[in-house]
Amino acid sequence: MTVSEQQTGRTGERTGRLYGVGLGPGDPNLMTVRAVEVIAEADVVAYHSARHGRSIARSIAAKHLRADHIEEALVYPVTTETTDHPGGYRGAMEDFYTEAAARLAVHLDAGRTVAVLAEGDPMFYGSYMHMHKRLADRYPTEVIPGVTSVSAAAARLGTPLAEGEEVLTILPGTLPEEELTARLAATDAAVVMKLGRTFPAVRRAFEASGRLPEARYVERATMAGERLGELADTDADSVPYFAVAVLPSRIDARPERAPGDGEVTVVGTGPAGPLWLTPETRGALAGADDLVGYTTYLDRVPVRPGQIRHGSDNKVESERAEFALDLARRGRRVAVVSGGDPGVFAMATAVLEVASQEEYADVPVRVLPGVTAANAAAARAGAPLGHDYATISLSDRLKPWEVIARRLSAAASADLVLALYNPGSRSRTWQVGKARDLLLEHRSPDTPVVLGRDVGGAGERVRTVRLGDLDPAEVDMRTILIVGSSQTRWGRRGDGTRIVWTPRRYPED
Repeated sequence: MTVSEQQTGRTGERTGRLYGVGLGPGDPNLMTVRAVEVIAEADVVAYHSARHGRSIARSIAAKHLRADHIEEALVYPVTTETTDHPGGYRGAMEDFYTEAAARLAVHLDAGRTVAVLAEGDPMFYGSYMHMHKRLADRYPTEVIPGVTSVSAAAARLGTPLAEGEEVLTILPGTLPEEELTARLAATDAAVVMKLGRTFPAVRRAFEASGRLPEARYVERATMAGERLGELADTDADSVPYFAVAVLPSRIDARPERAPGDGEVTVVGTGPAGPLWLTPETRGALAGADDLVGYTTYLDRVPVRPGQIRHGSDNKVESERAEFALDLARRGRRVAVVSGGDPGVFAMATAVLEVASQEEYADVPVRVLPGVTAANAAAARAGAPLGHDYATISLSDRLKPWEVIARRLSAAASADLVLALYNPGSRSRTWQVGKARDLLLEHRSPDTPVVLGRDVGGAGERVRTVRLGDLDPAEVDMRTILIVGSSQTRWGRRGDGTRIVWTPRRYPED
């Protein structure tokens, strides 16, 4: 059966067949054999164009069009200009797509086969998909895939786009600038499409994300007037809509750096795995030459070819910081990996203490925040940190217990919610009991206490007990305690879930 033979639709009537035909990025030689076959045997060839009437899709397929083809030019009512349509630009386009689909439906109802031409791939940022959504449930339909501009750009650059476990992100340049910045910072490789008028904002997003030196520019890939270059060197006034910005694969592309090019970035990975990373942190981890950190935290970071990982024990923070700064002095970009937030009982302080020494004064150091254990556990429990709270570490390895006890008493007497870090370990088994007894001097035994263990991890367990029932044997180094104030409430939802919250309004005396 040829493509021009009639098909039976859902109503039982004989109808034509709809084809979405991908033409590739512009060079007619990159059309697929199937695309050529469908065009050759179609009764109707439809294509989109601006009001000037020139259609890029038609020009790509021109040599395959017959004199007896019925041509349907689907002319956009607006492109970049304003409109007086009551629904604005979106309303005007919705009406246009509906009217265009109705025009094609007339041919399909008459038993004609309709081929809708689409640059690139019909289902990839293309206009054909609007016809597909309106017609495919009513008529027999086939989509002919095509080579995308993304693939064409990578081929023309001669640079791998993504390799191994790298993540490739496709972004429209019409996204808000801050959103583009975040996504560029977080990904390994990227292509930003729909440039033209968006180019200045796209360039700023590349610069703000720190990715501008890597970025390439491709204009009209495989078409007449093709242009390749560095994104940073591209004149904004010369950029057309049919251009893309490319961040190619980072593998085998890490540059040699001079001693003055190094830096140290201290990153927080949150309480567990990748779901807790910020886009900024993802970008710093992906762009580092070296990763330095406690082995348990390094294991949370994906392995990337070309990176060197330096794992160590949990108790050598100063030595780890000095090692990272020495690497940076030699021109390396180093990410010091910390759990939670690096500034909360973690590596940021250790790095900055060493960096304050004169020999490291010229090494750039940045600290990137992460989700803290307290915030993670609080979110799982509800909102126990909804009002003023204090954060205290129960570890007496770096400060005397007497200091800890005074701070607990002061915070408890001030009726603050308490987030207690490092409550216990194999070598420290008595601090939780001491802290509980001290807090009971200021708090009711019915005060809710949230125990969050391994929040975000495979062994996550979050539960709430009365302060008077807190058992030190159930607390270890991977547990954080959140002790409510006199105002903290707890209860159960209709599904049985227990929630804890501290009201934002404090009662007047």
